[in-house]
Amino acid sequence: MSKIVQALLVGMLVTFILDFFLFLGIFLNYINPLEIDLYYNILFADNQNIYIYTFFTLLFGYLVMYAKSFLSLSIISFFSLLALLTLITPVGKFLGEKLLKQENIELKTAKFSYHGDILYIGRTKVTFYDYKLDKILNLTKKNLQGLN
Repeated sequence: MSKIVQALLVGMLVTFILDFFLFLGIFLNYINPLEIDLYYNILFADNQNIYIYTFFTLLFGYLVMYAKSFLSLSIISFFSLLALLTLITPVGKFLGEKLLKQENIELKTAKFSYHGDILYIGRTKVTFYDYKLDKILNLTKKNLQGLN
């Protein structure tokens, strides 16, 4: 196997592991406390950004295979620490809110109007906190107007 292919595979593996812990922290500290009906695999798969994943794959692959030095170990350790920090409740909750929550949104259906926060946009449902009702609602995505 050529060294370039090995670098890509190692970079993908390292990025995948760091991504796993990043989304695990969001799942445990943002999704679960809100009791959003969602599996980890769906959260992980639906919220991947291919450009960011590719960038970190190339970066980590290069660092592991070509730049074997203390600096490369330090960079990978730094990103590992950042990913593991999401397992701490306030950090995971904060990151989940920044990535997934949309505040002060108005959504409409044919009969009703809702004003509040979007907590999570899933494949078919939107988890929404309504200010008037002071309640978390699961709304069907296809019936909603005003959804970005």
